[in-house]
Amino acid sequence: MACLLEAPLRVSVLSEVTATSLNNHVSFLVCERSALCYSSPSCCLSDRAVVLGSLAMGTENNIKSLVDCHIIPALLQGLLCSDLIFIEACLRCLRTIFISPVTPVQLLYTDPTVIPHLMSLLSRSQHTQEYITQIFAHCCKVTHKTRATPEHQTVLFNHGAIQNIAPLLISPSYKVRMQALKCFSVLAYENAQVSMTLVNVLVDGEQLSQVFVRMMQRDKPIEMQLTAAKCLTYMCRAGDIRTDDNCIVLKTLPCLVRMCSKERLLEERVEGAETLAYLMETDIELQRIASVTDHLVSMLADYFKYPSSVSAITDIKRLDHDLKHAHELRQAAFKLYASLGSNDEDIRKKITETENMMDRIVSGLSESSIKVRLAAVRCLHSLSRSVQQLRTSFHDHAVWKPLMKLLQNAPDEVLVMASSTLCNLLLEFSPSKEPILESGVIELLCSLTQSDSPALRVNSIWALMNMAFQADQKVKVEIVQALGTEQLFRLLSDPDTNVLMKTLGLLRNLLSTRPHIDQIMSSHGKQIMQAVTLILEGEHSIEVKEQTLCILANIADGNTAKELIMTNDDMLQKIKYYMGHSNVKLQLAATFCISNLIWNEENGEELRTPGFCGGVVGQFNCNVLSVCPNIKTCTKAFTAKQYLA
Repeated sequence: MACLLEAPLRVSVLSEVTATSLNNHVSFLVCERSALCYSSPSCCLSDRAVVLGSLAMGTENNIKSLVDCHIIPALLQGLLCSDLIFIEACLRCLRTIFISPVTPVQLLYTDPTVIPHLMSLLSRSQHTQEYITQIFAHCCKVTHKTRATPEHQTVLFNHGAIQNIAPLLISPSYKVRMQALKCFSVLAYENAQVSMTLVNVLVDGEQLSQVFVRMMQRDKPIEMQLTAAKCLTYMCRAGDIRTDDNCIVLKTLPCLVRMCSKERLLEERVEGAETLAYLMETDIELQRIASVTDHLVSMLADYFKYPSSVSAITDIKRLDHDLKHAHELRQAAFKLYASLGSNDEDIRKKITETENMMDRIVSGLSESSIKVRLAAVRCLHSLSRSVQQLRTSFHDHAVWKPLMKLLQNAPDEVLVMASSTLCNLLLEFSPSKEPILESGVIELLCSLTQSDSPALRVNSIWALMNMAFQADQKVKVEIVQALGTEQLFRLLSDPDTNVLMKTLGLLRNLLSTRPHIDQIMSSHGKQIMQAVTLILEGEHSIEVKEQTLCILANIADGNTAKELIMTNDDMLQKIKYYMGHSNVKLQLAATFCISNLIWNEENGEELRTPGFCGGVVGQFNCNVLSVCPNIKTCTKAFTAKQYLA
């Protein structure tokens, strides 16, 4: 019986049998559930479980047939048996089924008694430890690739996964240690609760983080080094290990850089680069350290040349595999470059000066793989934060052309990143702004403001806002006409505060320069004043109301537009109210309105009545007067004729 478990029967012809015959065979094996209950001899039960495991080792169609025949509930029921050999055979078969990508992992969590029973079986043998932890690792796939929910992490955590699996990290069996380590790596990803618990776990008197550090030593298998580095990375990103901790700076980061070396296998280089990108994504010091570690920036350039014509790969199967998956290397390289260059100008410069880098990004934007395109545009977005690169490399390589093409037809995830990059290319000092304007981008951006995605609405309005900054009247009128009054006011009532703030920013940029203000307000003044009134009266944040008052101040700066305020007693009272508001930001913005209104001597006379002046000027304290030039200007205008209350 032991021999059967160590070397399960392999049905070599499974890949050649028809789906019908396979279904018949599977149905024959599982149709009588009694074959997997306690009435049959243990040797018969184990033999059947081994044959089912052999079937599972065939094609994905075999797995689907087994699942469709409800083999998973039958095998889980078999775990209730007391016979260890039979339990191990069932677990081996379950392991093979669950590691297949076609198996719905939710089947493991359907019965709430399954997980606690699996936890209780961990102590039975090294085989049960290996199979169960491998099942957990594959049925809790929450990684930076899948972006799944933490529901399965929570289930395993609540049933004592950490306490039960931690001792397995020092098991005499390498397979058990490795599967336990993989299990921790999926449990800890973006899960603060798990990470916080892991920090305080002791394994044989040693902190768990130090156990992971030992597993990253160079004499350990690459698989173990990489997985241990992932565990520490996730704990660090959760905030439970400081980014300047020695185990991160001196151990984890160098280990991940080593994984990027051309001596490593393709999948190791991909995983190493993506994990390193995730580790330092938000920390500028780690980005700076990584950029000077083992020539990482130039090392990544090799990712675009793999496999080369002089590749050392002699295994034909390995070469065929790598050719099919070479795009994953390019994707990982773009991700890591994006993370490296997200903050530091010198690093961005080093990246753009890397061999053919800008050409590679441009090519990446047009690749057939959506994931490569997304990674390439992320890299471009990271580099677009550099004023110097916008003025040089981006202009020289006309990166706006493939970016605009990408915006025409792509999934929302790509559109969000591409539109965010476009925001930077439309900044006033960017040489790309003019050719982008001439390409018909306004219509495109206005259509994107109607997206169901809040992030896409924010970015499209942001891009329009940048475009409107110091633009000529023709561009502003085109934006207003393309966007339309109805859509503009839908955006001003958007439930997402970021959308509302960017729309107010757009309106503020449109209403700048007196002739432009007067022209736009002459055609849309009534609607804009209604929107301003609704926001000032509504339950909005200080930031939203401050931006709205700034729009009002711009209107007040118009030659004819200010009449819409001067003839509106309700609006004048609102300005007076906000000048006396307890929040200094709102006081300053309201005072800016008054300052612009009284700039014209004739109109200023209408405000210089004792009641209005006394209600305005007397509401300021000395601190506000000392910090705001606009308030000083406004106060001087009021006090010139001794109207100070």
